[in-house]
Amino acid sequence: MAVQKKFALGRGLDALISNEEIKTSGSSSINEIELSKISVNPNQPRREFDPIALQELADSIAEIGIIQPITLRKLNDDAYQIIAGERRYRASIQAGMKTIPAYIRTADDENVMEMALIENIQREDLNSLEIALAYEHLIEQYGLTQEKLSERIGKKRTTIANYLRLLKLPAPIQVALKNKEIDMGHARALLALDDPKTQIRIFNEILSQGYSVRKVEEIVKALSSGESIESGGKKITPKGAKLSEEYTLLQNHLCNFFGTKVQLSCSPKGKGKISIPFNSEADLERIMEILDSLKQNE
Repeated sequence: MAVQKKFALGRGLDALISNEEIKTSGSSSINEIELSKISVNPNQPRREFDPIALQELADSIAEIGIIQPITLRKLNDDAYQIIAGERRYRASIQAGMKTIPAYIRTADDENVMEMALIENIQREDLNSLEIALAYEHLIEQYGLTQEKLSERIGKKRTTIANYLRLLKLPAPIQVALKNKEIDMGHARALLALDDPKTQIRIFNEILSQGYSVRKVEEIVKALSSGESIESGGKKITPKGAKLSEEYTLLQNHLCNFFGTKVQLSCSPKGKGKISIPFNSEADLERIMEILDSLKQNE
């Protein structure tokens, strides 16, 4: 069913949506799909894949999983065809994976899909990831900026930007967001971390420890400041948190001075923290005596 040109984006949602004409449930969703049900696109222009680069990607997938989902076209209940992501698909097979996270296009008629997406945005039961995918599709389909899309669907540009940023998260986090295992607040907090591996580690801690959004924000703030954090008996160190030679010498000096393993962290901006651990009340008293002696010698 073709959509007539008179339904222009600039006329607002009421003008865009006609309950009589939109009879489709087509849109995009993210799911774990069995690799055995996926076929490559015969029209894919790329035929050669660097075996070394493919093995490196397979090793990465085996370690932390797929970061960016592939995009599939649903052919029937048991068959999907790759639209984008054949390299990730091949590497996943090479890594011994059984499933892969994928965005699934379920609409046969792209024009009908355009209208259905706008209708779906208004539905109260859409999860945040579905909304993000809808925004992304409208931007790509019409060549819109976030500002223009904001004007035409009556949403703040910052709201649209926050939803679109969710699509930059690693695939396991996107799937959890879709399945409502975590809240959008959790996901937005994780976006402040630049390293996908760290994002996934904190995500796993959210699931295992049941962290609130506020707790995750505190953890992310600490990691962003160059501090290491303890969670569930594990130590998580931010990427690039290795101390310079100068700071390492200072840390060693403090360890010798206090007679304990002093922790020193420092961010690229020069902010950091010194932690002095103690094993007992007697050990704490010993450390306090050292600090008191420093004060007396001023």
